[in-house]
Amino acid sequence: MIIAKFVAVVIMGYLLGSIPFGVLIGKRMAKVDVRQGGSGKTGATNVLRTAGGKAGAVVASLDLLKGVLAVIFAGLIWWGLSGSKGGSSFWWLLSSAQVTAALAAVAGHIWPVFLKFHGGRGVATFFGGLIALCPPAAIFGGEVLIIGA
Repeated sequence: MIIAKFVAVVIMGYLLGSIPFGVLIGKRMAKVDVRQGGSGKTGATNVLRTAGGKAGAVVASLDLLKGVLAVIFAGLIWWGLSGSKGGSSFWWLLSSAQVTAALAAVAGHIWPVFLKFHGGRGVATFFGGLIALCPPAAIFGGEVLIIGA
């Protein structure tokens, strides 16, 4: 049963991460295929370059949300499918499932099944998963990212 839960979490995280918001928003807001310009990636940075600031901000937010939702959905899957709601092994497995879902979402963003495995770099999706998993680490990491940029 535990293996089935992990498989469900990985599939859910990967499919959620595979949603190509960069391509969808680029076509919708700027009428461009972001894969044809800039770096050719589908992430927020290339959308910013090829479709403009507004589209880039929308894509950054949605890519961040993919990571957050992967962690939240993993928790819901784990709570909903779990027979026991306590014990130290339960919390360890829940945390492992959430981390696995976040990593699967990042993998889905980088290698999306819907775009023949050519996506973005996964930075915003990773950061969204980090926000959901450990907000203090995300705040510190965000400060380091801003100072270093």
